[in-house]
Amino acid sequence: MKSKAFRSAFPHTLPVMAGYLFLGMGFGILLESNGYSFIWAFFMSIFIYAGSMQYVAIDLLASGASLISTAIMTLMIQVRHLFYGLSIIDKYKDTGKKKLLLIHELTDETYSLVATTPVPDGVDKGWFYLFISMLDHVYWIIGCTFGALFGSLVNFNTKGVDFVMTALFIVIFTDQWLNSKNHIPAITGVICSVICLLLTGTERFIINAMLSILTILTLLRKPLEEHMEREDQKGDDSHA
Repeated sequence: MKSKAFRSAFPHTLPVMAGYLFLGMGFGILLESNGYSFIWAFFMSIFIYAGSMQYVAIDLLASGASLISTAIMTLMIQVRHLFYGLSIIDKYKDTGKKKLLLIHELTDETYSLVATTPVPDGVDKGWFYLFISMLDHVYWIIGCTFGALFGSLVNFNTKGVDFVMTALFIVIFTDQWLNSKNHIPAITGVICSVICLLLTGTERFIINAMLSILTILTLLRKPLEEHMEREDQKGDDSHA
């Protein structure tokens, strides 16, 4: 059962692997350039495991920020995960003891895979989601640690390294758009994000955008589910 779930999960994580290895390397290189060894990169990637927050943590460590400032900054950056959790309650239902680990392993990219990837027939849901989550985490740990080791051996200009995260989001969004029959959620996300960015600026738009998206998709949940059922029915009829 576990091996089947692993084999089913692994191919879906390959785009994340490509992004996490390079993004993690970028973090490791920047961390090492600020005087912190690969050991820091290894343990930060295990326990913090938050790409954007880990990049911010480099500046916090360098500036000697207080615990209160660090906590507030972390909350502001990671609060979007609250909305991620609310939207996948049903998917993580009945996963037993795996749920706590699944919660810790949740990132933007893992959420994207969990939210859009159907569980294959005959595969245990809990193990499928857990392997997706753990594989993504392993990629991140390897990338961060190797980046710090590499950075200690080679010196080069790191300007623009953090663009890997943006590139990864674009790849995942494009893949989901091409493989999804219903583009309403994606369009809703783009429109809400752009409007909130224009109205509230770059520092506060994420929370406002997530609230807007959650509200709109909650209101549209029933029509969207009915639409998906009709599309699935058409697909079944075409194969009959």
